[in-house]
Amino acid sequence: MAKQTKNISITLSEKEGGFSFLLNRIQGSKKNSDIANLRQLLSNEKARLLHIAKTKQPNSIYELAKLLGRDFKAVRQDIKILERFGFIELISAHKKGRELLKPVVDTDQITITINI
Repeated sequence: MAKQTKNISITLSEKEGGFSFLLNRIQGSKKNSDIANLRQLLSNEKARLLHIAKTKQPNSIYELAKLLGRDFKAVRQDIKILERFGFIELISAHKKGRELLKPVVDTDQITITINI
């Protein structure tokens, strides 16, 4: 059986001289937000984070931070944003009495549409 993945669609719409956007997830939910949140999502560091999380499949956020060569706290902050918008999922596991959060990327495609 093939692994089911999700696609994320971001639609930008011009509204009275500014942009607003809707983030449509595979589950069909819509989240209204502003362009500042989109800027947070579309950074080179977050793209690199998603790529490493998907290809290297680290077992924890700490391991991901080491792979990226970045500070744990900064990576955790980026993960929170990506998780909030459905780009990444954190899977809880326990090892030696500690909880580990494994970052999982199950998105194959992000589509951005700009309506003017």
